Amino acid sequence: MKLIVRTGLAAVVAVGVVAAAVAPASAAFDPGRARAVAGAHAVAANPKAIKPAAYNQARSILANAGSQTAAKSHPVHGKDDVPVGYGTSLLAAARDEFRQADRNLPANQKKSNMSTPHYNAIHSAAKAMGVDRW
Repeated sequence: MKLIVRTGLAAVVAVGVVAAAVAPASAAFDPGRARAVAGAHAVAANPKAIKPAAYNQARSILANAGSQTAAKSHPVHGKDDVPVGYGTSLLAAARDEFRQADRNLPANQKKSNMSTPHYNAIHSAAKAMGVDRW
């Protein structure tokens, strides 16, 4: 019985020593300064607002690619900025619309579950607005 207790105490002490050694190193980690790992895709934060000209350009790109949602949306005018949510909603709606329209295409003609021209239009519109996530 004494052997079990001594072994258990030794294990607890060993874990404590390791935890004490690791804690200062992990406390020094700053996620804001973390570096991307090779092969990882770094995603920047979306802007807080979008300029109306950029939103209207993205809207035109998507409408010209065949998005009915973008074609039906109204151009922004008379405002200094547009909330980023307007742009991300437009991109998400067009993405879903394109995926639905392209669902019957062969897999070798698709990229991210939509045709390559639709994929390129979505990403071109996102780039015009400076949006990375939608």
